Amino acid sequence: MRQIFGNRLGVQRLSPRAVGSAVFLAVMAIAGSSQAAATPSAMIEAPARKAHRVVGVVLYPGFEVLDVFGPVEMWANVPGMKVVMLAEHAGPVRSAQGVEVIATHDFATVGDIDVLMVPGGVGTFKALKDKPLLDFLRAQDQQVELMTSVCTGSAILAKAGLLHGHRATSNKAYFKLAEAQDDGVTWVRKARWVEDGKYITSSGVSAGTDMALGVVARLYGLDGARRLARSLEYQWSEDPNLDPFALP
Repeated sequence: MRQIFGNRLGVQRLSPRAVGSAVFLAVMAIAGSSQAAATPSAMIEAPARKAHRVVGVVLYPGFEVLDVFGPVEMWANVPGMKVVMLAEHAGPVRSAQGVEVIATHDFATVGDIDVLMVPGGVGTFKALKDKPLLDFLRAQDQQVELMTSVCTGSAILAKAGLLHGHRATSNKAYFKLAEAQDDGVTWVRKARWVEDGKYITSSGVSAGTDMALGVVARLYGLDGARRLARSLEYQWSEDPNLDPFALP
C-alpha cells in the first residue's frame, strides 16, 4: 500500500519505509485528514534509551514464508527498527513455498544485530545439522539484545544450546522435534509465545506475528504495539498464554 501511495504522487525511488512514514503523513496532512497519525510507523515512538535497532532475520532453504513476513510487517513499521535479511551466503534463498527472498547480508558481514529472529519451516530438519548456522547463532547469542524464533525455529535455537535452562515453545505439530533437541529446556505446551529473559519463542507460523508485536510492546510499550496492530487491521492475540492450539 505504501508503494501505491508513492506511485500516485509521482514519487520515485523511495523506500517502503520512507513512503510509509514521511510521504504518507505529508499527504494526509495536506489533505487535512484527521487520520494522519494512523500510518503504521506513526503508531510507535522511538525509545528514549535506544533510538535505533537492527533486526536480523535468518533465512535458510525451506523457511516458512509467514514465519518471516508476519513479524517483518510489524517490525519494519517501527521507526528506528531496521530489518535485514541474512543467510550463510548473500543472495536468493528459496522458501518452503517456493518464493525466493534475497538475503542482503551473509553471516560474516552482517555487523551488529540487536534482535535476531530464526523462522521455522520444513527446512528446519536440514538446518538442525547446519554447523555454520548453529555456530552463527551461538556467536550472536553473546551480543544480541533479544533472541527470537517462530515455529520450529525454536528447535534450531535449542540445537545450538541457547535455550538450555529456559522456557520455550514451538509449533504444536512438530513439538516432539523441538523437545528432542534439548531436554534441558522447559517446553511450554500451552502458549502463543514465551518470554524468558532475552529469549522469545513463538508457537506455529501465525503465532510469530503475535510474538513480534509482543517484542514491540516490550521495547516500545503496550499502547504503541496496540496502535500498530490496529493501523494494520490486525487482530492481535496479545495474551501469550491464550493458545487455541495448545497441546494437552
